[in-house]
Amino acid sequence: MRSIRLSASALLLAGVALIDGCASHRLPSVATVAPPPVAIVATAPPAGSYPGMPIPQRLADGSYDTPNRTLTPAAVVWHFRAGLNVAALACRGPGDAVVAARYNAILARQRSVLRDAEASLAKEYRSRGGYDHAMTVLYNFFSQGFAHPAFCSAASQILAESETVTPAGFPAFAAARLPMLDAAFTDFYARYDRWRATAAPTAVATPAPPPIVALRTASPRAKPALARSTPRIQLEQVALLPDPTGREVHAGPPRPFAAPSSR
Repeated sequence: MRSIRLSASALLLAGVALIDGCASHRLPSVATVAPPPVAIVATAPPAGSYPGMPIPQRLADGSYDTPNRTLTPAAVVWHFRAGLNVAALACRGPGDAVVAARYNAILARQRSVLRDAEASLAKEYRSRGGYDHAMTVLYNFFSQGFAHPAFCSAASQILAESETVTPAGFPAFAAARLPMLDAAFTDFYARYDRWRATAAPTAVATPAPPPIVALRTASPRAKPALARSTPRIQLEQVALLPDPTGREVHAGPPRPFAAPSSR
């Protein structure tokens, strides 16, 4: 009877060991898989710009400071003429001869209006000085290469519309169309500001997804997953578009309009 009891005990212990061994092979272990790094797609800056390009800061009203703000009626007419002058000099293409011809037609048709506007504007600067510098700044503003396509397109449209404008209506026409020339540059500033605001988002703005939990069978030879390196953001630098003439227009104020001869 004693030998039978010992055999039963031995069998019981062997069965427990066997169950223990099976359990150690069948139960899966839990492994945490690191999520892939968050990919950030870098968008290209606006055509004609480059990363780090200096542009005017927005004013309190959301607009940008340009030489064509807060002008007197005489200054509006003269700045408008200056913008069209730059277009006649710098806008080159299939219709460049038409652009130049229409600008010359304005000089002839609106001679008295332009002469009066120049005289009034020179009088405004006489007390404070700086007329030559202001005109140089104005010409260089209209000559900026990054806005060249939009500027030339606007100038071409304006010159076509100017053919039916009378001298009496020219000041109002200039006041309504000067913002169109200015918008070629301020619209670019706004596009660049929007790009700059989203070009380099921080890590907080793009949180990583939660860890992925996977089940796998334990293996003593399993190799740990290699951590993937975080991709770098590379931005292509875009050079400024050159003017068709290869240089900016640096010009002082044009010569005064001569009064028509009485002969």
